[in-house]
Amino acid sequence: WASPGWDSHAAADPAVFTWLYSVLFLLIFPVRNRLREIVGASTNWKDHQQALAERASLSQYLAQSQDELPAKTMKDSAIEAHLPLGTQPALREKYLNYHNSVRFGRILEDLDSLAVLICYSHTWNKELKRSPLSIVTALVDKIDMRKNIIYPDCDIKFTGHVTWGGKTSIEAKMHMSQYHDGAYTDVLDATFVMVARDPENKRAAFINPLKLESPEEEAIFQQGELNKTRRVELSTASLLKVAPTAEERTLVHNLFLNTLDTRTVSFRSRILSPNSVWMEDAKMKGNIFNRIFGGFLMRKAYELSWANACAFAGCRPTLVAVDDIVFRKPVEIGSLLLLSSQVCYTEGMHIQVRVHTEVLDPLTRQHSTTNVFHFTFRVEKDIPAIVPQSYGESMLYLDGKRHFDETMRSQG
Repeated sequence: WASPGWDSHAAADPAVFTWLYSVLFLLIFPVRNRLREIVGASTNWKDHQQALAERASLSQYLAQSQDELPAKTMKDSAIEAHLPLGTQPALREKYLNYHNSVRFGRILEDLDSLAVLICYSHTWNKELKRSPLSIVTALVDKIDMRKNIIYPDCDIKFTGHVTWGGKTSIEAKMHMSQYHDGAYTDVLDATFVMVARDPENKRAAFINPLKLESPEEEAIFQQGELNKTRRVELSTASLLKVAPTAEERTLVHNLFLNTLDTRTVSFRSRILSPNSVWMEDAKMKGNIFNRIFGGFLMRKAYELSWANACAFAGCRPTLVAVDDIVFRKPVEIGSLLLLSSQVCYTEGMHIQVRVHTEVLDPLTRQHSTTNVFHFTFRVEKDIPAIVPQSYGESMLYLDGKRHFDETMRSQG
């Protein structure tokens, strides 16, 4: 139910929230279906349109300033959810792949749903039957893997809460652990950034300010401020806006020189060095029609990136990190979603994969970028170097290297 890309979310009935919390401490699996009922979503398009029309009337309950809203604490949004793969074997079918391991794409869906529920918990007004806010996912700041193995027959626990808040945006951090050998061990940490919109998803809406109750919470909040500053700096230094650094320009030129054919002395004659692959030959594509669920999009992007890395390396890769997933615009029902996966950087045993998604309007034939995903994988052998041929590919190469270097720095 957490749909990145600015598609609408209605909020929960307060009586149902009480039920939700009791369920979330037991089981995450049925939450999404129950939340569809809460937000008024329907698999029937006609009913869905009617629900969206009814939400327009909730605009009267929007706060005109943040000062009108009561402050909330981190504890107000704290949630613990369980995925009992060990104690309830019937649930495993949706989470298992043919290698008898857990489908990480399904975990992404659960994280996405949980992040939105956390933010609705932060903004919940018990005086209203419905929330006037539409909570949507703006970006996935980071998902760091702490453990390479997710067991298919052991219970999983998710915990999370709001860690930072602005006027209209919220940062939610989540932690996933798994029960194995008599104790829960860390699996991953995830940071999502959500934004609040009006009921019709046309403009930003104010959220409750965050009240800090201890030095520990102040430190967590300050880390959120640092995360925001880092995102602004990365956006400002984007290769889509400014030229590469002197070091990066030298790197690209050396790549170019290393592929020149010395026998012809021509800029157009290019040859590959040993154990290298042209970037053009490290692509993979896929199509999806008529889907808008954000967690679903993340799952499909991950699965395509994994297949791309597997085909490139010739062996099964292991996910190291998910970095800087940006949701730029909605995927409307009736659009054709095109996914393109590209191995854009390699180093040692690591593969950096970029997945670009765009929607194609079947009537106008217009293409629009909706999402960009960045995945870092590792394999158990050295892999070929990826080599760009054009200037555009060189920029993808440098962008991939930046994301890879940032992932390595964050993991120490």
